Amino acid sequence: MPLTFDLPFEQLQTYSGTNPRPADFDLFWEKNLQEMRAIDAQVELIPAKFQVPGVECAHLYFTGVEGARVHAKFLRPKVIASPRPAILFFHGYSNNSHDWSDRLNYVSMGYVVAALDCRGQGGLSEDRGGVHGNTLHGHIIRGLEDALLGRPEKLLFRNIFLDTAQLAQIIMEMPEVDAEQVAASGASQGGALTVACAALEPRIKRIAPVYPFLSDYKRVWMMDYAKDAYSELQEYFRRFDPQHAREDDIFEQLGYIDIQNLAPRIRAEVLWGTGLMDTVCPPSSQFAAYNKIPSRKKMAIFPDFGHEELPGLNDQIMQFVMGNEI
Repeated sequence: MPLTFDLPFEQLQTYSGTNPRPADFDLFWEKNLQEMRAIDAQVELIPAKFQVPGVECAHLYFTGVEGARVHAKFLRPKVIASPRPAILFFHGYSNNSHDWSDRLNYVSMGYVVAALDCRGQGGLSEDRGGVHGNTLHGHIIRGLEDALLGRPEKLLFRNIFLDTAQLAQIIMEMPEVDAEQVAASGASQGGALTVACAALEPRIKRIAPVYPFLSDYKRVWMMDYAKDAYSELQEYFRRFDPQHAREDDIFEQLGYIDIQNLAPRIRAEVLWGTGLMDTVCPPSSQFAAYNKIPSRKKMAIFPDFGHEELPGLNDQIMQFVMGNEI
């Protein structure tokens, strides 16, 4: 196995993270989950223009926290004789829920499928805004000024994490879905949202995150990899705290939306895909979360690959989601 730019592999297997965890982290998320559960979701299904034989394709809308209308692509077999398994998909940073045809493989096996559009990114979900500070770009730091004033619930990824759990709840409550057989998967930001979804909705049965984003922010910054997807961290310091007078507080507030801190809540079985040459989401930032997962888990490691397609992994994920040993 080649040496990486990160920690030696033996140290990765025991690395426990650098970014701080707020003292009231669990209370924070329990409070926010209560807020989410009290919402009248006003679920709406609108037939999509894209249709193929044997499959129903629809736009699913629901009302999430802060009153935003959130969108997901929704697909199910037209004929359902008994409750079916379901899978949720989450997309990469700034992207969208991808093409309808990308999801037909699971529908062909009898799955109900939902693919979320993240607020304010490339799809149809609504971002209500309403925060202080910079909104030029960067969802990690959206709402950080409010968080530093004692309002961490204004962090945008707090809302997006809750959207994943709310979507899972909506899908699980559908009569055609077997709530005991729901899975989730995604890469990069989608991998982070997969972790968050399973942490906030513990009924999720299996998850397959691929090189997750949004983990161990301080470690990424200390490695000088606050670029590409994480570039907003360095930009925030350069523009709003150039001498790092608030560094400790900033990273503590980001701890509320750090998936390594959510990972201990996961009860799902996990297949985690990663490349050891990933300079976008460094391996140590991923292992910080993976090492904290208490449930049954396995990591599919690609030593020579970075933040890119990992050959054969989608086939492994499909077998895993179906409950087969891999």
